[in-house]
Amino acid sequence: MIIDFHTHIFPDKIAEATIGALSKSAGIPPHSDGMRSGLEKSMEKNGIDVSVNLPVLTKATQFDSIFKFASALNGEANHRIVSFAGFHPLIEDYEEKLMQVKESGFLGIKLHPDYQGTFFDDERYIDILKIAKKLDLITVTHAGFDGAFVGEEIKCTPKRALRLLDALGGYDKLVLAHLGGNELYGDVYDLLAGEDVYFDTSYVLPFLAQAQVEKMIAKHGEDKILFATDSPWQDQGEMVGIIKSYNLGKDTENKILCENARKLLKI
Repeated sequence: MIIDFHTHIFPDKIAEATIGALSKSAGIPPHSDGMRSGLEKSMEKNGIDVSVNLPVLTKATQFDSIFKFASALNGEANHRIVSFAGFHPLIEDYEEKLMQVKESGFLGIKLHPDYQGTFFDDERYIDILKIAKKLDLITVTHAGFDGAFVGEEIKCTPKRALRLLDALGGYDKLVLAHLGGNELYGDVYDLLAGEDVYFDTSYVLPFLAQAQVEKMIAKHGEDKILFATDSPWQDQGEMVGIIKSYNLGKDTENKILCENARKLLKI
């Protein structure tokens, strides 16, 4: 079994325009069309059993429409796509909305500090994640550099992640995407590796030497690494191939590709 913990899809009517705009702003070509059908085709082709969809809210007012789309995905009978709810730091009734997320059966929420213009250790995120932690929700956040924000200050750095964790008294269901911080791997290794949080592998594997990845796994722990691709921005099959090429050993490979995510998602 293979679980991709970090993918993105959009409603069919806006997928083409959204993927086009994101591709242009970040300078990254897509590997699928950004629709549910496109992700399902990729999963079939590449042997992916479950993909986690992570919606990004760029405005607080998008909560209801994206919540509706994500709920419909979770209502599908085959459950091969598991969607989290998108969340935004400017949602005023955040406690009620988080309760709505929980009561509707969502397993977690997705944040993107750069697209939301908010530093990760801001009080607004701290307040939201205190409630998310209390509700036993998973939180996935973009961490590190984002190519759409060249020249801007990075909103989620390892130092800011540590400050947030300290304010929360820890949060063992926090997932820091992009191996803890895209393009900040020195600080991730020195400051975050070994903390009781998860790292996912989205959008990093082709850009790092095998030795770098293995070193990070060794320090952070094989139980806290989640296979992820950031589809449609990376090819799912290619990323599986990179993990398998590392010869990590069957147990470690299986934990990263499947078992860690299964335990976290309780599937």
